[in-house]
Amino acid sequence: MRRKLLRFAVFLLALTCFSTFPFAPAAAQRPPAEGETFPELQLPLPQKVEEREYLKIESGPFRLSQIKTDIVIVEVFSMYCPHCQREAPNVNALFKALSNRKELKNRVTLIGIGAGNTPYEVNAFRNLYKIQYPLFPDGDLGLHKKLGEVNTPYFFVVWNKPNAGRRVVYSKVGSIGDPNAFIQMISSKTGVGGRK
Repeated sequence: MRRKLLRFAVFLLALTCFSTFPFAPAAAQRPPAEGETFPELQLPLPQKVEEREYLKIESGPFRLSQIKTDIVIVEVFSMYCPHCQREAPNVNALFKALSNRKELKNRVTLIGIGAGNTPYEVNAFRNLYKIQYPLFPDGDLGLHKKLGEVNTPYFFVVWNKPNAGRRVVYSKVGSIGDPNAFIQMISSKTGVGGRK
């Protein structure tokens, strides 16, 4: 009889514990989708003068909303991601195309966020792939979490639409494909740099 009571007591204790502590994992935050508001991000001031001039930012840390161009393209990458390594020349070509087109040069900004990467790792990626646009470390994955813990490379196109805040017009994992076609897609969705 004692054994039965002891088993019953253990069963009740286990039942109480299981009902007190939820075992279902918390719902993973999803990335901001097209049409949604892009989250505010706080970024460190770039060390390179050219990058500060490109962003038109003089002090930091600063918020993404302080970048005053019409469009901000955000690439989420990792130094250790082989897909990001293969995509780097493509994104460099995108940056060059944006810089060479008068109608886009001061209206579109491109930045990269190194998910889980320290400043040292971000600089290594920058130097290895000769990247000229600003890259920001995210060693503690705080920014990555705000962006829905996306796989890499992941690209967001954020439209600073007048009176509507930062609207996502593109949100996808993988390659951007042809840089000129990517620019045309941005122009067709926003009217920036072309006719809507």
